[in-house]
Amino acid sequence: MLVGNRIPYEYFITSGVGESDIAIHAGSFDQALRDAGIQNVNIITYSSIMPKKARKVEKRELKFGSVAETIMAVANGEKGQRVTAGIIIGWVYDDKGNKVGGLVAEYHGNDEEEKAKEILRKSMEEMFKSRFHSNYQLKDVEIYIRSFIPKKKYGTAIVAIVFVSYEYPEL
Repeated sequence: MLVGNRIPYEYFITSGVGESDIAIHAGSFDQALRDAGIQNVNIITYSSIMPKKARKVEKRELKFGSVAETIMAVANGEKGQRVTAGIIIGWVYDDKGNKVGGLVAEYHGNDEEEKAKEILRKSMEEMFKSRFHSNYQLKDVEIYIRSFIPKKKYGTAIVAIVFVSYEYPEL
């Protein structure tokens, strides 16, 4: 039996913030992963495409040392500077109402939450228009944002889609 590329099937969404006086990567980023509950896994990041069958599930405990494949927004900053990360997910449907798949855009910067949401919406619209013609619709749009102002030297905010199961299509 031949199988094709595996396709992510189930996912959960998580977010976290962290701060540190020592460093960004081993400090505030690690603390943000801890806050998100994904600190003990090896993270691989994907580009921004969701398979049509993908479905959101409750957050799961991941095995220590396992691989977590994600679409992740990461924002870093310094003390007193707003740090904002966010993702937007939109699902594409054809003119018959069939789900084609999903698009994800990420935001990482220093804007307030409302400005970050505005940028995410514009990014999603641009992604959609560059890929699909008028016979398609973008629906079921969801935005997830995490923002804070660090009190320590460094701060990190993350928002992640974490894939937890996969399908293997037969060829």
